[in-house]
Amino acid sequence: MLVGGIEAGGTKFVCAVTDGKNGIQERISMPTETPEQTMPRLFEYFDQFDHLDAIGLASFGPIDVNPKSKTYGAIMDTPKAGWEHYDILGAMKAHYPDTQFAFTTDVNAAAYGELKMGAADGLDSCVYLTVGTGIGGGVVEHGQILQGYSHPEIGHMLIRQQPEDSYEGTCPYHRNCLEGLAAGPAIERRWGKKGHLLPADHQAWQMEADYLAQACVNIALMLSPERIVFGGGVSKQAQLFPMIRESFKRQMAGYVQTPDLDDYIVHVALGDDAGITGALLLAADQL
Repeated sequence: MLVGGIEAGGTKFVCAVTDGKNGIQERISMPTETPEQTMPRLFEYFDQFDHLDAIGLASFGPIDVNPKSKTYGAIMDTPKAGWEHYDILGAMKAHYPDTQFAFTTDVNAAAYGELKMGAADGLDSCVYLTVGTGIGGGVVEHGQILQGYSHPEIGHMLIRQQPEDSYEGTCPYHRNCLEGLAAGPAIERRWGKKGHLLPADHQAWQMEADYLAQACVNIALMLSPERIVFGGGVSKQAQLFPMIRESFKRQMAGYVQTPDLDDYIVHVALGDDAGITGALLLAADQL
């Protein structure tokens, strides 16, 4: 068995292969340019292998994951130049007609990777949140990624803005949704500096923690996962986690039971490999 994985991100594509026994055997990373520039390089990489039994394609979104839809397999309304309404799954199937495919979002794949081999290993459910340039979320329930008519867009959940926060929000669709208020660009525009340049005791982090905790409360109330895993550049601020847990406890107000918060709201274990690991695992599942 030889399977491939693709983590198609907004800034880079990561491609890898594995035989399912020896971990990631080969991998490359390439910048996300236009489809005309990126896809030939992707094909060149996978063409060097005689045959791939399956490929897990985990793409930045929004994407159409509904097999009944006329645009199934396409990247939808994205600001990424050249990729809007590009049929990425169709292009892959046309080039590799004898290969099976798993198709989902990059964050769903990351959630799956964390459930199978990372911070949620041994559990049946988790939610993965990446907090960086944007905010995205993937969901695994009963060991399966959550997809229905579409896929989760947790980063755009509507939340209550703090009274002392006058920032209008960065999201071009909703302004002050979770992504609009708590993603990296929102931190920079609100405080005048990128997050990693702010000291650990800056007031920005308590505000950030309160917004992320509010998202965790919503997730716990709606999905009741066994663990919430944070990834992305902003979540590398270690001081956030105690503040998120404390704010979660305050906002939840004891309404529902959760695991001990030190074990419930945690940092990603696979780091930057969560997405590609999940893509490879989803590919293997097709067999």
